[in-house]
Amino acid sequence: MSSPRFEASRILGERLRKRRRELRISQVDVATLSQVDLANYGRVERGIGNPTFMTLLQLAVTLEIEPSELLDGLADLELLPEPDHTFSSSDFVREQLTLGDRPGRKD
Repeated sequence: MSSPRFEASRILGERLRKRRRELRISQVDVATLSQVDLANYGRVERGIGNPTFMTLLQLAVTLEIEPSELLDGLADLELLPEPDHTFSSSDFVREQLTLGDRPGRKD
């Protein structure tokens, strides 16, 4: 069995499982009612899947929970994977402004 790749994925899966169990329904029920593939739902609940935005919304509706409750706090940088780069959007804008000041630059 695979283990969660990222802490945020594990926490999301825990929240889904907790809510499903509160409702006393099975993974099959959630997947069927959400129109989500059962294997995909199982991976998400185990924290090894990467659900789309629409899948998250479908699951939230089925589980009668606000999407914000599922996602709250998951943007904490310690829970996310290490970025491949350290160039932020602010860095990008600053660089573009600097390059824009150079003579002969064409857009």
